Amino acid sequence: MKKAILISSATALLMAGGIAVAAPGDRGMKADANGDGTISRAEMTASLNSRFAKMDANGDGQLSKEDREAKRAERAGKRDERFAKADTNGDGELSQAEMEAARAERKAARFARADKDGNGKLSQEEAKAMKGKRGGKGMRGKGNKRGGHGMAMMRNADTNGDQKISKAEFTAAAMARFDKADANGDGNLTKEERQAAFKARKGERNKRGG
Repeated sequence: MKKAILISSATALLMAGGIAVAAPGDRGMKADANGDGTISRAEMTASLNSRFAKMDANGDGQLSKEDREAKRAERAGKRDERFAKADTNGDGELSQAEMEAARAERKAARFARADKDGNGKLSQEEAKAMKGKRGGKGMRGKGNKRGGHGMAMMRNADTNGDQKISKAEFTAAAMARFDKADANGDGNLTKEERQAAFKARKGERNKRGG
């Protein structure tokens, strides 16, 4: 049971860390630091270093059950903060009016972030960028269906079998995917290569029934 919990925790951390270089909504674009539509090895490495640091909650250089629990507690705290902020009359309950007001505030904030030039309107590029940033959220509820895939990712990354993912293991697993997706071997991933890699992995999972 303990081993299963550790595998589940580490798998969740790997999935959260974006080991995949392509996914619905092209979340891999977060690594594209210069915004040229292509991810270089240097950009991918920098992105992985940043992600690992954020996930390694206790700073021990390993992704483990403890890190997962710390992140869960952090998310719970943020949910409590959002609830308290929305509960404007402080009665410990959310009325329909309070929920609608909180929803409207979040939408306004998202619009303001997307409106880069601050003209009160979204251009086609701004609207597309806004949609792209939200593209992966709808997949969260399907995590259980990908459990087998996630465990395989964890086993492949955890090369020494200690049920923890070191930074070296984390980076190696991600860069292996990068190299596999880099069809022409030029050290850069185009959007087309990322989407092709995602489709290929999806096809492989379907064949395995997972």
